[in-house]
Amino acid sequence: EVQLVESGGGLVQPGGSLRLSCAASGFTFSSYAMSWVRQGPGKGLEWVSAITSGGTTSYADSVKGRFTISRDNAKNTVYLQMNSLKPEDTAIYYCYTKVATGGQYWGQGTQVTVSS
Repeated sequence: EVQLVESGGGLVQPGGSLRLSCAASGFTFSSYAMSWVRQGPGKGLEWVSAITSGGTTSYADSVKGRFTISRDNAKNTVYLQMNSLKPEDTAIYYCYTKVATGGQYWGQGTQVTVSS
């Protein structure tokens, strides 16, 4: 059974930092791209960042230069380091992957709130 479990969210002041983690199980983690997607209050889903199995990264323009995605295949974990956080980064952050069978999997999400 594929499972994705996010952690690391919380309340942070503008300009602060958080590191999100997503622990994966039930599939060959190292073989698949992983993504972070967020949903702000009253908004739709917004793709944030992705990392391929080979480590190539990509970012939404809204977070480029502030967020860094990384992965540790030994720990089956993907990370999102978020710096210089802004109130508009407030959202539920989800970890996402799509495997070879076509199945798409989401974690339960972790809340990030940026407020003074």
